Amino acid sequence: MKRLAALLLLCVLLTGCGPAVPEPAPGRLQIVAAVFPAYDFARAAVGDLADVSLLLPPGAESHSYEPTPADILRVQNCDLFIYLGGESDAWVDTILSAVEPKGQALRLTDCVELLEEEDHDHHDHQHGAGEVMEMDEHVWTSPANAARLTRTIGETLAGLDPVHEEAFRNNAEDYALQIDALDAEFDQFFQGLDSRTMVFGDRFPLRYFAEEFDLDYYAAFPGCGAQTEPSAATVALLTEKARGLPAVWYIEFSNHLVADSIAEAAGTQTAMFHTCHNVSRAELDAGATYLSLMQNNLATLREVMGGAD
Repeated sequence: MKRLAALLLLCVLLTGCGPAVPEPAPGRLQIVAAVFPAYDFARAAVGDLADVSLLLPPGAESHSYEPTPADILRVQNCDLFIYLGGESDAWVDTILSAVEPKGQALRLTDCVELLEEEDHDHHDHQHGAGEVMEMDEHVWTSPANAARLTRTIGETLAGLDPVHEEAFRNNAEDYALQIDALDAEFDQFFQGLDSRTMVFGDRFPLRYFAEEFDLDYYAAFPGCGAQTEPSAATVALLTEKARGLPAVWYIEFSNHLVADSIAEAAGTQTAMFHTCHNVSRAELDAGATYLSLMQNNLATLREVMGGAD
């Protein structure tokens, strides 16, 4: 409560002492996205007809991020605030409890069917096993979900701006169709594999990706796990499962020490799978998108796991 009160006081001071954030362009929708996937889907839908900003700074860890007073003001004053809804962006609750947005809020976990997150710090790490923790919010990792979310955002924007509604819908549909095409490529790739087993010496926020393509997966930690050291039993299990596999996987921004250790013990290599939860400043400046990052993932899968191109 003390932190919330301090944030509110700072918001008042910022408002009273002049603009803390750039003044929005008149007549243009202002969209604020909490995380990169929402930012990218909205960016594709609006084209150059509205302004989209990313709340989570590039390279920041979503699970531990703390909003600033300027963040609160941006959310309060925008026309559409898009967020995940879940443990990884629980800090959004701080913002929404501090101020009520003047515009509309869209929670992406309300837009698709949710799956239960599994506790991967157990001896059986295959999908469908382990103790249920809570609903998994990493919904965008399934390309089918990503296309659906893009269309939902386009439809939401169309409702906010009748002048540009057709453009928003068309832009969103164009991007969704590109994601659909990539989705089909992933499906074709996995259909051509004899084994669909992946071992992650890291967190595993890819439940929706794994479920869509019927993968067997084993991981050191659940998607929102805060642990940094797996148990000896977990390491032993992952090492055994990794023997004979082409790689042990890790995710972006990881130090991949656990993956390195498991791979060395199993006699294999490591490879990175980008979950698209956030991007680095260099990636953002270079124009990285959900589509480009997932295309890179597919290229890495082909290189590491083989199969038909």
